[in-house]
Amino acid sequence: MNVVFLITTKDSILKNIIQKYKNNIKSIIKRFTGTSNEDIEQEVYFKTWKNLPKYKEQGNFTQWISTITANTCKDYLKREKNNKENNEFNEEKANNIIAQKSNVEEIFELKIKRKRIAEAILQLPSKQQEVIILYEIEGMDYQEISYKLKCPLGTVKSRIFKARQELYKLLSDLL
Repeated sequence: MNVVFLITTKDSILKNIIQKYKNNIKSIIKRFTGTSNEDIEQEVYFKTWKNLPKYKEQGNFTQWISTITANTCKDYLKREKNNKENNEFNEEKANNIIAQKSNVEEIFELKIKRKRIAEAILQLPSKQQEVIILYEIEGMDYQEISYKLKCPLGTVKSRIFKARQELYKLLSDLL
């Protein structure tokens, strides 16, 4: 019987507190968060109800409940900040993973293309292989190739032209 009386008494005290301090609590919440937040308000009432036996009537009750409200708001804002930072971190991490995956795919595709090009070059006649490697891979110009191979400039140009035509046929699916 005593427990029921205490709960009923505590509940009726909480109802009186809500009626009397509701506007003050809402005002503090609005100052801290910029909006009226019912979740914080409910949390304040819960903490007040839970800590009511700890309240010593030596201090000002308005100050006590205002402190509970302010601390609850601070806790809420910290949680929100942490959640926002975690979400930003997770989003950044996801973007990095996607970028890395894209890079891996691009590198893999590039390696496959390079292998196909190398195989196609090996299918060319040896004289065409020689000039296309010197021109396209080693970056030599026509004159340098002509000097290195000791053949006329027109022959170098002709071989490169024919090599390109053949590579175009062999690698048309890559284009």
